[in-house]
Amino acid sequence: MRALKQLVRFGSEQAQSCLFPVVIFSSLALTQNLPLPFLPRYDWLLILCLLMQWWMVRSGLETRDELKVITLFHLIGLTLELFKVHMGSWSYPEEGYFKIRGVPLYSGFMYASVASYLCQAWRRFKVELVKWPRFWIVVPLATAIYLNFFTHHYWMDVRFWLSGLVIIVFWKSWVIYEVGEARYRIPLALSFVLIGFFIWIAENIATFFGAWQYPNQTEAWSLVHLGKVSSWLLLVIVSFLIVAALKQVKGRNP
Repeated sequence: MRALKQLVRFGSEQAQSCLFPVVIFSSLALTQNLPLPFLPRYDWLLILCLLMQWWMVRSGLETRDELKVITLFHLIGLTLELFKVHMGSWSYPEEGYFKIRGVPLYSGFMYASVASYLCQAWRRFKVELVKWPRFWIVVPLATAIYLNFFTHHYWMDVRFWLSGLVIIVFWKSWVIYEVGEARYRIPLALSFVLIGFFIWIAENIATFFGAWQYPNQTEAWSLVHLGKVSSWLLLVIVSFLIVAALKQVKGRNP
């Protein structure tokens, strides 16, 4: 019985941590099925995301420091979107006033929502990192992961080599988290895989509601290739490292 209560409590805390992503998915579903006045759908999505971000800071659900991290990841994601759309990896076929080179500005919030989830979960579960690798190892690894999203279009794709490096670098690292008054731990590398998998599920929901389209989805929606899990896993690592750096700096300078 206690295990069931802990599982329910864990699920509840996770659901609350996913508030921003839930709002984005709800907005995608609503705007696809409701007539929208004055502005195209992509622009309404941008307005809804901006209002949600404002409310989260205003209500205290996110701190100003966390907003800085989320904004940084918004820019990182938007830069990646501009490049990937230019290369034809996916597209945003609908009209919109607030688009740059075919990329609607709301798209950066989908990346920012991942960082928002990490910040929320970190606080709610009182996350602690055990045997975190040295800064001079973590930063080049995160940089190489991000750059590979660009360079693999011109050179070989080294994502699997990078995934192997992640396992080696974080082999002894653990995440300790709290549910109720109980403390649990999980290997850090496994947490990356689990978050990446659930984002892949979210990606399928997003493409179903027309957030963007892959080339094989132009005629009809189809399941996103399972291989995308590896891409999300690596992107999660980048966002996790940024959030972890913030938490460690704030921990040293309360």
